[in-house]
Amino acid sequence: MARKTAPKRRRTRPESSVVVIGLGRFGRALALELVDEDTEVLGIDEQPEVVQSLSGSLTHVVRADSTKEDALRQLGVHEFDRAVVAIGTDLEASILTASLLISFGIKSVWAKAISEAHGRILTQLGVHHVVYPEHDMGQRVAHLVRGRMLDYIEFDDDFAMVKTNPPADIVGLPLSNSAVRTRYGITVVAIKRPGEGFTYATPETVVEADDTIIVAGRTRATERFSELR
Repeated sequence: MARKTAPKRRRTRPESSVVVIGLGRFGRALALELVDEDTEVLGIDEQPEVVQSLSGSLTHVVRADSTKEDALRQLGVHEFDRAVVAIGTDLEASILTASLLISFGIKSVWAKAISEAHGRILTQLGVHHVVYPEHDMGQRVAHLVRGRMLDYIEFDDDFAMVKTNPPADIVGLPLSNSAVRTRYGITVVAIKRPGEGFTYATPETVVEADDTIIVAGRTRATERFSELR
């Protein structure tokens, strides 16, 4: 009987990969999405069952204590250019891990924060990007629940993009004639006809009632526009 050989373990290339530390719901979803986008991922978690469940799904996944410098160096974490600290509930582990990554000189460190105080500490440590997944998602869903928005993305400096249906007073008109920028302070950047994909909007684009549009502008302006009937 032929003997089966174990598959070769894929190796990560630190310069073109991302290390994700903490593979709870947020870290797991992030790591799997990165893999789907053809990015090599080294996943690290302390829980053996978590590591086992992701074996074969990530480029490389290991059990390790991310608060120990020697453990991270043995895994080559110090050679990565991009790292994500996705540890949520253990604040001490999150802070210690982030501190080590910064001390390694990693160029782009992202970290999950579960409170403003947590986020301030991470920022003071030198973390380049602090994210608040629960807060941001709650804020986004609140916008979707209260109005006619189909999707909502808010950026820094009071700027947002909204997917919505067009109000009646711009239907049947070229965008140049509807004067949405002057009247509402927003710009229609893309449009989708039923059964088709999104295309860039132009001044000559005529908006129809069953279209879906994406508008951009100041947060409150996009909110007001999406509430028009």
